[in-house]
Formats: sequence, structure tokens, C-alpha cells
Amino acid sequence: MNRVAPQFSIALLILLLAGCSSSPSSTDFNTLDSGKNISSYEKGVQQEFLEVYKDWKGVPYRLGGNNYNGIDCSAFVQVAYRNVLNIQLPRTTLAQVSIGNELSYEQVQVGDLAFFKTSRKVRHVGVYIGNKQFMHASTSKGVIISRLDNPYWASKFWHFRRVATPPVVN
Repeated sequence: MNRVAPQFSIALLILLLAGCSSSPSSTDFNTLDSGKNISSYEKGVQQEFLEVYKDWKGVPYRLGGNNYNGIDCSAFVQVAYRNVLNIQLPRTTLAQVSIGNELSYEQVQVGDLAFFKTSRKVRHVGVYIGNKQFMHASTSKGVIISRLDNPYWASKFWHFRRVATPPVVN
């Protein structure tokens, strides 16, 4: 009986560690409901951004691209903002990072921009869609949804910015 307890403990530990392994780099957009109470406005905006995502999902990354043959991260964010919020963002990540207001992680809402420093000089941008997830044009996988808590993205995260002002709900 004493031998069973250690073996069971080891098996349980292995299962727990496997559950804590790194998050996948992309996720299915059907897993976005975190149980967090979000406003009806935010839920509506989330659904509209997901419609844009479905339309562009899998389009390959192409630096300078802005169509279904290939798109880069800032062009994808520009298209999403134009289609969902009717806001014309600047074309480049460098220009996009200079507009709106910087936010803390606690302030982020659906539709805010997520910025990353992927190398010393390279910047990346995506749109936050809730539940620690953002949609973006990945250099390796094209247009996908990724998790902010993925070890790669968490290590490259820079900050959030809010360009669109949500309506005041009384």
C-alpha cells in the first residue's frame, strides 16, 4: 500500500505539469468566453472583430502586404479597425504605437491594441479580443489568434493602447 501512494503521487504530478505546459501559439476563436462580465458593447465589438478574423484567418504574412495574397500586422490591424470601428489607423506599427492612450493590463478591453517588441528594432501589433487573446498577422503562421500568456508573446509584450473610446454605460 505504501508503494501505491508514491506512484499515484508521481502520476498526479506528471498530469499537473502537463496541464501547466506552455500555451499554444494560436487558439480557436470559439474558446473566447472567459466568464468575465463584459459589457454588451464589448461583446458586440468582440463578435465584429471575430467576423473580420474569420474572413482573414490563414492569410499569409507578407511584409508590406495589405490584401488576401499577404498582409502584415499593421495592415491587418488597420483593416480590422476600419471594418469594425470605422476608424482609419496609420499604416505602420511605428505610427500606430504613437496614437491613443497607453493602458495597464487591468484596463484592457476588447478592441484595444496590443504591442510587442519582437527584437531590438522590430515591433508587432495585434487587436485584443478578450480572455488574454489577440488577433494578428503572425510572420510564421499568417492571420491567427494567439494568447498573451503564451511564453513567447508574454516575453515580448510591450503595452496596450486604446484608440477607440467605448461608450459610457449608466
